[in-house]
Formats: sequence, structure tokens, C-alpha cells
Amino acid sequence: MSEKIGNMAKGILDNIGGEENILGFENCMTRLRITLRDMSKFDKERLQKVEGVMGVVESGNQIQVVVGPGTAAKVSDHVKDTTNIKVVDVEEFGNAEAVKAQVKEQYKAPGSDFLKKISNIFIPLIPAFIGSGLIMGINNILKTAGVNPTITGLLGVFSGAVFGYMAIMVGMNAARVFGGSPAIGGLMAGITISPGLADVELFGKALIPGRGGIFAVLLVVWFASFIEKKIRKAMPESVELVLTPLLTILISGFASVLVLQPLGGLVSDGIGAAVTGAIDKGGAVTGAILGGTFLPLVMTGLHQGLTPIHADLLQRTGVTTLLPILAMAGAGQVGASIAVLVKTKNERLKKTVANALPVGILGVGEPLIYGVTLPLGKPFLGACIGGAVGGAIVAPLKVGAINMGISGIPLAILIEPGHVGHYLLGILGAYVGGFIATMLLGFKDPVD
Repeated sequence: MSEKIGNMAKGILDNIGGEENILGFENCMTRLRITLRDMSKFDKERLQKVEGVMGVVESGNQIQVVVGPGTAAKVSDHVKDTTNIKVVDVEEFGNAEAVKAQVKEQYKAPGSDFLKKISNIFIPLIPAFIGSGLIMGINNILKTAGVNPTITGLLGVFSGAVFGYMAIMVGMNAARVFGGSPAIGGLMAGITISPGLADVELFGKALIPGRGGIFAVLLVVWFASFIEKKIRKAMPESVELVLTPLLTILISGFASVLVLQPLGGLVSDGIGAAVTGAIDKGGAVTGAILGGTFLPLVMTGLHQGLTPIHADLLQRTGVTTLLPILAMAGAGQVGASIAVLVKTKNERLKKTVANALPVGILGVGEPLIYGVTLPLGKPFLGACIGGAVGGAIVAPLKVGAINMGISGIPLAILIEPGHVGHYLLGILGAYVGGFIATMLLGFKDPVD
């Protein structure tokens, strides 16, 4: 492990009260998420000055330290290798009920529990979306170039598998989050997409495999997990292993085809029609609103609720016109950050921007949000304005993405044929809009 990573890890631990003050420790792609015993031992001002730290976010007794993609995993590994800290849920530590009650009290914002569950279901799937999406984009280029059909055919299988079996992967993750058995969750999701449903008629109509898409899967697996927990709790241990899965599958299976899948279909159709209708009819105005308000959603975590919508649109229509619009928010932030780089005389801020800009251009915006635009205030507004400009450009042009998982410039290879130039025009517009807005708004240049 490099000396830089070691120094960063030490600096972080020194300013949060040390190893003994940590209740929970984990990392995502760009951040370290640390739950503390005693917040009074946390020195935010000094932590923000640790070399490599791009930003610090507080939420209750949890802090999130933004260090950037790749670095987060390296720092996390170093801390785990050199300390006794374990990456475990906060409830596994002593006095679990008191800690659990405290955390629930501090995180009782409306909808926060639901969005956290949605996040926990879909975030583990992001590597699959990214990998398959990039392969899909590369394969489209190879097809255009006339490459051997055997190669492009295999690459098509590699990239398409994530959609063919997405329901089962979502089902297994959802069961884990809802407290059920992942195997039963995957099985119930498999039932919703089973081709055999088309051979069965109910009330004079054939059942439809995949009806309701991802929303139906979430409903069915939530219900199955609920039923499984109730049955397991009431069942004698001598027969629990046999009867719990049997009754869970039978009850949930009939509930699925009779009620939950049709209900999921209504939800899916309604949301799909609302999203596509708003973009089609609202045009530039809808694009500006969506592109301009997405950064605040990211900042609050509410953007996680949009992931099932992207997934459902992709399954139903083959494209998501929502994703390219929302990607403009990140581009607006890049433009705003370039303006900060031009105007600031603060050497540390210049270095922070320079380090965070490349990953921002590649679609990872958190280092720029928490390390540059949000702490400075007005540049964050400038970034939102840039996002609105980009959204207003791409929305009326009906730009759609054929996969998800990436953003920024790389998303261009996933834009459906004929619209790549339109997407890049939107990116350029967001860059320029964010830059000009931030130059006009200005900001208070921090003193070293």
C-alpha cells in the first residue's frame, strides 16, 4: 500500500477519534462511510484538510468522507489491514438496541428507509451494468465496422445477459434487503418472467411473462419475504425447513399471478407513460427541470429512487430517455468546477478541482459535489444551471441510452444510434452553461 494511502488513512482516523470511536466502517465507490460512537471527538475542519480528502458529509452519527473512485477502496483496505476495525453492520456491536434506536431517530426523514432499501438492492448490480454496458457500446461499434459476426454475436450474449436475468438478480438482492431468503427471492422473480406463464389462462386471458417488469419483481419479492418471515416464526422447528419454503412459494406464487404482477404492471405502465409523456410533451422545459434539479437529488440520496425506473424503461422499451437528461447535471458541475479553477487563487482548491475533474468528466460527480461546488455555495447553483441547459438540449431531441451504469462522456457509447452527436452537444451545452453561470455568480474564494 502506498505511503499516500497510509497517510490519508492515518489522517482520517486521527480526526474522528481513533479506532475505538468507530461503530461501523464501510466504503462505496467514492466515499468512506463511518459511524461514530461519540461525535464530539470528530473534528470536521481538520479532517477536511487531510491530504486527499475532497469533502466530508455529516448525517446523524455517520460521516461520509469523499476521497474519490479507487481511492475509497484502497483506504478502506488499508484501514482494515492495519486496525481491528471490521466492516459490519452497526447492529452487530454491543448495546445494539440502543444504537439501533439512536440511528432510527436520526434517520427518520420521510422516505429515507425506503430509498435506502432501493439503494441496497440496485447498487450491488452497478458493476454488472457498467461492464455489460461498455461491452454493448463496443459491440455496436464493431458491428458498424463489419467485424466477424461470431465475435459480435458472443459480445452480444455477454452484454445482453444482464437484462435477460436482471429480474432474478434483483429478486435475490431484494429478498436479502427485505429479510427473506435470497434463493426464494430469485425463484419468485424467475416465476414472474417464466415463459411458461404464456401457456396458462386465467379468466379467459393468457398470463404475460415479465408483466410489470422490475416493479412487479419488487412487489412479489417483498410479499414473499414478508410471508416467509411470518411462516418461519410460527412453524415448529421440526418441519420448518420443509414447510416454510413450500408454503412461501405456493402462497406468494398465487398472489403473484393473481394480484401482484397485474398491480406491478399498472405501476410500470403508469410510471413509464408519465416519464416518456413528460419528456415528449414538455420538451426543453421538462429537460431543464430534470437536468437542473438532479444534483440536489444526488446530494440528498433521493436519486436512488430513479434506478428502478431506468431499469424498467430499459426492459420495456430498450432505451431510457431519462438517463441522458440526468447525466447533464454532472456535466454542468464540470463546467462550474472549471470556472472555479479559473477564478480561485487558493492553491489547495486548485489541486482539489484538478484531481476531481477527470473523474467528473467520466461521470463520477461526488468528489466535485462535496469537494468543490457544494462547499462554495454559488458554484453548486451554477452547476444546476448548467445541468438545466444540457437537459433543455437533449430532451426535445429524444436522446435515449441503451444501458445504464455510466455517465459523463463514456455514456456516449451507450446512446442509441443517430443521437450520439445530440448527446455530446448537450454535454457541451452543460459545460458552457455551468461555466458561464458560475463566472457570473462568483463565489467567496477561501483563504488557505
